[in-house]
Amino acid sequence: MTREADPMLEEMLREAERERLRSLVTPDLPVAERLHADDYELITPGGGTMSKREYLDGIASGELDYVVFEPISEIRVRLYVGAAILRYRVRIEILVSGVQDAGNFLHTDAYELRDDRWQAVWSQATRTREQS
Repeated sequence: MTREADPMLEEMLREAERERLRSLVTPDLPVAERLHADDYELITPGGGTMSKREYLDGIASGELDYVVFEPISEIRVRLYVGAAILRYRVRIEILVSGVQDAGNFLHTDAYELRDDRWQAVWSQATRTREQS
């Protein structure tokens, strides 16, 4: 069941998502650790999956090196009791094991409220046809 709109909570979640993206580009691993739940899972544009450890270890080692990871549309938020879904279009430029990839993606994140803090639990990126 969805909750009533809560503009302050919605904006707080948008800012948490922008902070999460910045932490992956910078990289700022302590912030990334805090914003990703221990059981976080990423579904990549290629259909693969990565656990939090695989994902953040890849960033720490430089195997995954985000050059750009920024929203190019409004971050839409749907609130539920103890959970939220965020969806937006994003521009990603990344080096994966030294090979560059770039494009626009539709990005969806599931957040859960755990121990009084919001954390990403799932993310999925789907490449869109239009490229900038």
